[in-house]
Amino acid sequence: MNKGLVKDMTTGNEFKLLISFSIPMLIGNIFQQVYNMVDSIVVGKYVSANALAAVGATGSLNFLFFSLCIGLTGGIGVVISQHFGAKDSVNVRRTIFNSVYIIATTGLVMSLLGILLARPVLTWLHTPSNILDDATAYMQISCAGILAVAAYNCISSILRALGDSKTPLFFLIFASLVNVFLDLLLVIRFGLGVRGVAYATIIAQILSAIGSLIYAIRKNPYFSINRDEMSFNRRITGKCYRIGLPLAMQSSLIAISCVALQSVVNTFGSLVVAAFTATSRIEQLVQQPFNSLGMALSTFTGQNIGAGKLDRVKRAFVRSVILVAGFSILMLLFFYKFGNNIMRVFVSDADVISFGTSALKITSWFYFTLGIIYVVRGLLNGAGDSIYAMINGGVEVAGRIVFSNTLILIPSVGKWGVWLATALTWFITGIASLIRYKQGKWKLIQLVEKPVQGNINAANEEQKLHNNTDNQLCTAGGKA
Repeated sequence: MNKGLVKDMTTGNEFKLLISFSIPMLIGNIFQQVYNMVDSIVVGKYVSANALAAVGATGSLNFLFFSLCIGLTGGIGVVISQHFGAKDSVNVRRTIFNSVYIIATTGLVMSLLGILLARPVLTWLHTPSNILDDATAYMQISCAGILAVAAYNCISSILRALGDSKTPLFFLIFASLVNVFLDLLLVIRFGLGVRGVAYATIIAQILSAIGSLIYAIRKNPYFSINRDEMSFNRRITGKCYRIGLPLAMQSSLIAISCVALQSVVNTFGSLVVAAFTATSRIEQLVQQPFNSLGMALSTFTGQNIGAGKLDRVKRAFVRSVILVAGFSILMLLFFYKFGNNIMRVFVSDADVISFGTSALKITSWFYFTLGIIYVVRGLLNGAGDSIYAMINGGVEVAGRIVFSNTLILIPSVGKWGVWLATALTWFITGIASLIRYKQGKWKLIQLVEKPVQGNINAANEEQKLHNNTDNQLCTAGGKA
């Protein structure tokens, strides 16, 4: 059997499974951060500062429009991982087929809304008139490609739910390289400006979506769907929406909270804005191991809950917390020792470097609670705890808005309140996450039918079905 195609995480050492599954996602996440920086460099160096500002002005808005589709792909992944863990191959394939309805409908609606609302919303947000046209064009082109982005993310989510974290990495690298090449071609060679960057991103996403779909159909038998499984299923789509919509709302609320914090940062002038921008980029990199571990734990949880193995989920959670603690201590020591050097990578202004170095020392004390947020989020999302997603998003909004607007009023705190607000938001969100985990309500959620102990005949039939699929996988792997 080709282990790269599907991985059953309901057996084997929990620690090794989490590490081996999260490493490809970590590489992909870091790779994506790097090529996002390349996008900004191309626009800033080869177009203009105004063009870079136009692209930046649409960042949070684009994320809000994209988040609904991306959240739904997460819901689809949770449902599939639990059916896979329960060894219910029929409903795995049915969910994959019904995901087409979900993503096509939602993607088209959000594309249309994004195109129509781009200029009115950007105007409402007081986007400077000298960059409004470019910002509108960039957002409209980006939103026109929402369906391609949603399709790529959906296929990646499905493959990860089936235990394959390597294939999405390969197509992410492919999309990244294509995107960078097209950035240079369309912006420098053809002079398309911000429109060229937008076209590059969408074309890369379309190619990666088509490529990953063709690969999945050819290599993964779960994408070989029988005719009787090709029908709209209200129950399956309902479960995907029930899990996916709160995940989308969670992402949207977090984005809104970051926009609110940025508005406070902007009141302190260019030095603080520059320091905050640099420290935010650094912390985005720091968060990637936490994010990758959380995504791995989500798949692990979904499969094992589907299999009725709650003890494995609990042990995996403990091991994840230990990993988070170790990495957090390492990063704390690292930034106290080399924070100044890290800041120099992003900026050259001595005042900004000094200010940012001190800011990193504040937030690095709270990396442990930041990591806790990611691992609890991964576990509870994998369990299908949609209520937690809303709690998580709501706490982050309240924390960033209340803390930032309160702390900056204290004379002895002032501008440092920006970073303290971030740190304290991580702290209270981490505590709220642990409380939700300890309540244990995630153990009672039933998205799929649990295996019945003692029903030997039913269990044997399910195992035969799973084994037949494994045999197909071996055959498919042999064709590679």
